[in-house]
Amino acid sequence: MSPLIHTLRALTLAAFTLVLVAPATVARAEPSPAELTRRIEKSSAELERVVEAHNELREKIKENRVAVDRLRERIGPLEQQAAQSRADVGEMAATAYKTGNLGTVDALLHGGDAVSVLDRLGTLDHLTRQRQASIAGYTADQQRLLEEKTRLDVTLSQQAARSKELSATKRRIERDLDRLYELRRQAYGRATERPANRSNSVEDAPAVSGRAGTAVRYAYGALGKPYAWGQDGPNGYDCSGLTSAAWRAAGKQLPHNTRMQWGVVAHISRSELRPGDLVFYRSLGHVAIYVGDGQVIHAPTFGRNVEKRNVDLMTPYGYGRVR
Repeated sequence: MSPLIHTLRALTLAAFTLVLVAPATVARAEPSPAELTRRIEKSSAELERVVEAHNELREKIKENRVAVDRLRERIGPLEQQAAQSRADVGEMAATAYKTGNLGTVDALLHGGDAVSVLDRLGTLDHLTRQRQASIAGYTADQQRLLEEKTRLDVTLSQQAARSKELSATKRRIERDLDRLYELRRQAYGRATERPANRSNSVEDAPAVSGRAGTAVRYAYGALGKPYAWGQDGPNGYDCSGLTSAAWRAAGKQLPHNTRMQWGVVAHISRSELRPGDLVFYRSLGHVAIYVGDGQVIHAPTFGRNVEKRNVDLMTPYGYGRVR
């Protein structure tokens, strides 16, 4: 066989091999459903931590606003006291000017008997002490006023900085959500779960008395509603938004943040769990409300609906009872 034929056969085989190999080399395999699910769970967990940080920041801004209102309430009376003190001192000065010098020498030079001089000196001493007290009061009021105003300015400055930070965090969450929902579309064909059938959900709630019963019934009424970051109802919830809304319905105020909720509840053991208690997860990154029979109701994550699950849906961090 001629060298030319050998060369042609080699080229033909190489070309055929290239046709077979090239598509597999150039084309990129789409991520599998399992890989997409892993990415979604990872992104959701990371984003939920950002949302809870956002919620905590928002709660602190609310605290700042309350502090500002209280400071303003205190500053008002102080301003009135300072104004009154200034008026008193002014009146004392005007009286002294109109009636002449009340100094000791003046009192002695005007003569009179010893009783008269003593009376004049007594009056002088009384007016001097009164003036000194007015000036001292004015100075103290003014100092307190300045201190309160300084505190107010610092608080307002912190509040403005936190508000800017809040806006920046919100924009980051919205960008991350766009990517997360695109992953969900690739994996499940849609960004969010379909609305769930919530008929008779409240009627399914166990009979629990007192405020805890009210909170549990509220949680049952939220079943099937969508997860909505930063929301506490009535149309959607994030995890701490659901627990705070449930207990708000029962007349108890909880901060809209998982870590802050952990800070205000009484910490209990698992064996002490009863309906209405809170179950915390992910190193205080997630929270659910216990409804009995080893079940919790929670707002799971982005694109999902409020659901009832086993208390061990993930490893619990701790348990708390609303006080």
